[in-house]
Amino acid sequence: QGDPYDKFIIVSFSNATLVLSIGDTVEEVTDTGFLASAPTIEVMLLADNALIQVHSNGVRHIRPDLRTSEWKTPGKKQIEKASANSRQLAISLAGGEIIYFELDAAGQLLEMATQDLGEEVSCLDVGEIPAGRTRSPFLAVGCWNDTVRVLSLDQKDLLAARATMQLSHRPESVCQIEMEREKDMTGQSQTGSLPLLYMNVGLVSGVLQRVAVDATAGSLSDSRQRFLGPKAVKLFRVMIHGRRSLLALSSRAWLMYNYQGRYMQAPVSYDSLEYASNFASETCPEGVVAIAGNTLRIFTVNDLGATFNQTSIPLRYTPRKMTRVPDTNHLVILETDHNEYNEKERSQLVATMKSSEQETNGEMEITDNNNNNNNNNNNKDHMNGQQESDDDEDDEDDGATTVPIRGPLPPNDGKWASCIRVVEPASGNTLELLELTENEAAFSVCTCRFSGRTEEAFIIVGTAKDLTLHPRQCSASYLHVYRLLDNRLQLLHKTPVEDTVFTMCEYQGKLLVGAGRSLRLFELGKKKLLKKCENKMFPTSIVKILTHGDRIFVGDMNESVLFVKYKRSDNVLIIFADDTVPRFVTSFCILDHDTVGGADKFGNIWVLRLPAAVNDEMDNPTGSRILWDQGLLNGAPNKLEMLNHFHLGDVVTTVCKTSLVPGGHECMLVATISGGIYVLVPFTAKEDVSFYQHLEMYMRQELPSLCQRDHLSYRSYFQPVKETVDGDICERYSILSYTKQKELADDVDRTPMEIMKKLEDTRNALL
Repeated sequence: QGDPYDKFIIVSFSNATLVLSIGDTVEEVTDTGFLASAPTIEVMLLADNALIQVHSNGVRHIRPDLRTSEWKTPGKKQIEKASANSRQLAISLAGGEIIYFELDAAGQLLEMATQDLGEEVSCLDVGEIPAGRTRSPFLAVGCWNDTVRVLSLDQKDLLAARATMQLSHRPESVCQIEMEREKDMTGQSQTGSLPLLYMNVGLVSGVLQRVAVDATAGSLSDSRQRFLGPKAVKLFRVMIHGRRSLLALSSRAWLMYNYQGRYMQAPVSYDSLEYASNFASETCPEGVVAIAGNTLRIFTVNDLGATFNQTSIPLRYTPRKMTRVPDTNHLVILETDHNEYNEKERSQLVATMKSSEQETNGEMEITDNNNNNNNNNNNKDHMNGQQESDDDEDDEDDGATTVPIRGPLPPNDGKWASCIRVVEPASGNTLELLELTENEAAFSVCTCRFSGRTEEAFIIVGTAKDLTLHPRQCSASYLHVYRLLDNRLQLLHKTPVEDTVFTMCEYQGKLLVGAGRSLRLFELGKKKLLKKCENKMFPTSIVKILTHGDRIFVGDMNESVLFVKYKRSDNVLIIFADDTVPRFVTSFCILDHDTVGGADKFGNIWVLRLPAAVNDEMDNPTGSRILWDQGLLNGAPNKLEMLNHFHLGDVVTTVCKTSLVPGGHECMLVATISGGIYVLVPFTAKEDVSFYQHLEMYMRQELPSLCQRDHLSYRSYFQPVKETVDGDICERYSILSYTKQKELADDVDRTPMEIMKKLEDTRNALL
């Protein structure tokens, strides 16, 4: 018991038990006293350093001197489930009979009580011994009749029922665990916070249900549940960063732990696991040993508190656009930098400067840092060796100076470097890297299946040559059409266009392109793309195009979002609705056929909807095309309605509609230029709207900003905030003192526990 490190790993098979010794290496041992000819149900180290092994026919008690004693099951019954701690053992026999053992002062394992539940037992847990006590107070038993029972382990009423909870499905596992109380904003544990003891129940339906257990009476309260995956949930106690945590295994692994005074639930970025246990050794003080398929693995858990797992892939230039190739997992990434040398120019410049340095015997050392950082992953070993030799040379010559090659000095407007990269995101390997020459810069990419070639997805890249930003003009602009053959990009042809292409997308077997103020429809030709239709009536410059059915949504650089209809009979693109407010659109997404949600470069998020009375079936009784080239009062005949508005405070780079986890609610995901990720979730009930509006109003008063700036004024920086609740400020309810929590809860006719459960349910429905 005094050794902080584990000595054995016990692996149970269907017909045998394998004992592995932990040392410098992990190897099999046979002189431990364990019964190797039978599968093991439970193993535990007792308080007197003895071991117990529970198998289907009995309980083996192994003393420290390897003397063994065996307890056999009565009759022909077999043990089905077992749970133990350092002083207690509970087993269940076929038929629902529970037998409870305790370790006495003499080191004997005594049978203390027996209880017949009358129902088959599917799982049980005796729990850990609380600090300052000699035994766990309760035994949790899950039965096949979809119930969990809490039985007392007090000497006065052993195995007496204290509470019963009805479940929606059969319990697969149950685990009692003590976790720290949540803390308020002063860092102190809240007086009226949730109880310390929790009972977690994993169901066969993939739901984890957590309920608070009263440490004295054993009553249950504050039931919360979360869907973890389609497979049955298995629960295990593990030690993470010195604190007891819960590991739940379903189709993926989840970790429940306390972090900075808050209860956290997060998926583990690892392979699917079947069984797990706590593990500690000299080389891995806090780890987990687990079974994945037919392999035994030992791993540690890092990055507690992180909501997302991320993997970085080094690139040559700044990534601008990205798209996925249909029917594959490959990503096509456009990389573009302004005022930058391309790879060929950089190599020539380095060679020239090195040759001149050798001629003049100068002391300046020129290094291509950008090239070193962005080579293919296959050359990493070579780069490491080269860097080590460079470091040795730097040590020998202290006077050497490193000058990175990062573009012309002074900056030269209109100088660009760009490349097209095909990446396999799971491994991070670069499959293809195509450098653009002649000062071309790539700004848009999409895939398209043309009507005559539906079996193949073409990759179309929009580029501009010699582009200057102020004023914005270029000497030429092109549409490159590529084929992806054996993970290699093959150029089919280039089509010149009049203005820079910032966006394009597939539309009914054709390519829809936004070139400056023009919206064009192209078909695939043998030598270039063939223009079939065009509308030149857009206000400034098209930056985003999305389609839904036969409707086209166009984002303008300065004039918000416009709704467009393509009339196939007349072969015209008609703008039938636009916005009344100018918005500098950076990105938007389609929420439904009549609704879009987007953001502008000033950090505002908004939702626009087409009125229900508007019909996009517009008729032209004159038969003249001039009707489609004239707007109503310099605009479209119909106007969009603004449903929501919220100032985020950061420049938004992308907006999309998605679901973060399988079975989770759909949301609007927003990413910003500073690396922030925000989520907007629609309310589905008026009761939720009223609750969160009251909570937000109260939190505005109780938590003023550090700068003493009014929260409502900030969120209404450009336009008044409309029909949007700030979830970040509502989440801070848990850090209020219990007195403040109780005061707010009384105002909304709820308890603090109910409010915190409401916040957690909203978060769990999303993540």
